[in-house]
Amino acid sequence: MAEAEEDRKPQSDEAHSAFAPVGGVDQATGPEEDHPSSEFTIPTGLRIPQLPEDKESSAFTPPPAYDAQQPPAFTPPGGIPVVRLVKEAPWQDRMRTILRTPVAERPAPEPTQRHEEDEGPAVPRVLDLTLRIGELLLAGGEGAEDVEAAMFAVTHSYGLDRCEPNVTFTLIAISYQPSLVDDPVTASRTVRRRGTDYTRLSAVYRLVDDISSEDVDISLEEAYRRLAELRRNRHPYPGWALTGAAGLLAGSAAVLVGGDVLVFVAAALGAMLGDRLAWLCAGRGLPEFYQFVVAAMPPAAMGVAISLLDLPDVKASAVITGGLFALIPGRALVAGVQDGLTGYYITAAARLLEVGYLIVGIVCGVLMVLYLGVTLDAGLNPETSIHSSDRPWIQILASMSLSLAFAILLQQERSTVLLVTLNGGVAWVVFGALARAGGISPVAATAVAAGLVGLFGQLLSRYRFASALPYVTAAIGPLLPGSATYFGLLEIARNNLNPGLASLSKAAALALAIAIGVNLGGELSRLFLKAPRAAGGQKGRRAAKRTRGF
Repeated sequence: MAEAEEDRKPQSDEAHSAFAPVGGVDQATGPEEDHPSSEFTIPTGLRIPQLPEDKESSAFTPPPAYDAQQPPAFTPPGGIPVVRLVKEAPWQDRMRTILRTPVAERPAPEPTQRHEEDEGPAVPRVLDLTLRIGELLLAGGEGAEDVEAAMFAVTHSYGLDRCEPNVTFTLIAISYQPSLVDDPVTASRTVRRRGTDYTRLSAVYRLVDDISSEDVDISLEEAYRRLAELRRNRHPYPGWALTGAAGLLAGSAAVLVGGDVLVFVAAALGAMLGDRLAWLCAGRGLPEFYQFVVAAMPPAAMGVAISLLDLPDVKASAVITGGLFALIPGRALVAGVQDGLTGYYITAAARLLEVGYLIVGIVCGVLMVLYLGVTLDAGLNPETSIHSSDRPWIQILASMSLSLAFAILLQQERSTVLLVTLNGGVAWVVFGALARAGGISPVAATAVAAGLVGLFGQLLSRYRFASALPYVTAAIGPLLPGSATYFGLLEIARNNLNPGLASLSKAAALALAIAIGVNLGGELSRLFLKAPRAAGGQKGRRAAKRTRGF
């Protein structure tokens, strides 16, 4: 017995409690008066459970107060609310709710598509189909959260649980883990080319909606066939129609800011010439930055030429402003701000950097021509107001024609052109009523008008189970800060840096007001829809939680 005790493994240091009595201290009487107390001394009255001496303790020994039948609770007293998806709600809201829910709290998927011979889904093919759909959406200008929601809808419909999509500016990836003990399967795809075709974007949304519907049976082969068909579809408008739409957009913008018939014709000719030059540069393989530089020069040259001719009652500034309206990247700006507001900061930073490069290209093209005009004493006067407030009906018609031309440039479906045209007219009416009749700040009026555009666009998209971009992007065209951008560039060309930077800052504030207003209108629109709710009466939609600010 004595030999067994000697051969016994000594207790590890981890087995000793951090509150073990200090050697030489009697717990009953406490420390002596002439010895200072230690911060590790056991407080009087504290009872420490002692292990039996005949049992060895280990670092893995459970505490004496631990009960395996009733483990300590790490959840709230009422439990974690179970997310229940309302099937009547649009699939965008249902999938967005799942994405904003932690993985451990997500409900089990309810497959809407059957599989052959009940063998389960072909995981590699489902992931590949999901990536191809996400690639088309991201290349078409859709926001990162909406792309992830669509990807999650596809995998959710085919019964793949524990899927995590990840979307950045040029890379989309998805990871699937069959179970907690299996290795995850990860696939990725790179988006190398981006183009604007909202007709194709709407077709992709219809495909995702059919896959998510319980009333439509779409096998993987059928989904691949439909995806290949919409990839092969040609654009709905030919090249000459796009060039004409660019001219109509610039001419309408020029009339919107105070131009007449001659200004309309000059702005349209300058924009069409710039569009053709940009197409020529694109065919030669020049980067998009130089395409914007070249496209911005003809409208500015047209305005300088009108100033040199010294025609009476002809506003050359309206010609240049109309050309800038056709070039400002409003679509990329709205998408970038939307990604930032929803928590996709990497994608938002990349999109906004792209917008910055394009705007710098526009600035370079316009400034080169304006410097030439100032040198030739073209008579460009930045103090001349280009807004006209005494012809509201003409401006409403100009704003509607501007939205119409913008919709054609975005390759929208013909069935959506009329709705987005009316939405653009409503945006200008609201802006004019607030900024001019009401005397409200132009930035605040722009934000309110853009909020209504986003509200109506989201409601229309949910009614048709489609993307909101075709109903929103073209409608914000009349609100773009073309005049503030032009006056800022003109002041810089005249070496008046402070007024120029102030005007450019106003243009940036207007652009941010448009983007934030559109996003806020989209968020408000979901308040009128049936959103997923949690158990226990907790209604509402989960917010896009990414950080807590600390």
